[in-house]
Amino acid sequence: MSRKIFVNLPVKDLDRSVDFFTKCGFSFNPQFTDENATCMVVSDDIYVMLLVEPFFTSFSQREIPDTAKTSEVLVCLSADSREEVDELVDTALTAGAGAHGDPQEEGPMYGRAFTDPDGHIWEVMWMDPAAVQG
Repeated sequence: MSRKIFVNLPVKDLDRSVDFFTKCGFSFNPQFTDENATCMVVSDDIYVMLLVEPFFTSFSQREIPDTAKTSEVLVCLSADSREEVDELVDTALTAGAGAHGDPQEEGPMYGRAFTDPDGHIWEVMWMDPAAVQG
């Protein structure tokens, strides 16, 4: 069995987050969705649990950081091409995301980033497969 990852993120308005990420092309598992949380499907092995802040705090006794001032996590998604990086980030920006930094080109890597409606930073990155061939 392959290992799966569930990233848990606090959100202020669940409906707003679902609307935003739906516009970005993501789907949700209704089996794990209610008024407190939803399960966003990134891939067969990667999920993002969007939890309303009061519910999120039931899993952690730590204060939820103010994403306008601090970064609690950088979520990075891979893309199959430079064009897919631009397409996903441009779609997010059109859906209401904030731009985060300038596009980055470092050797064989290309990436861009955006902030979702709750201020979480999402990076999208492509690496030239020829650069990682053994």
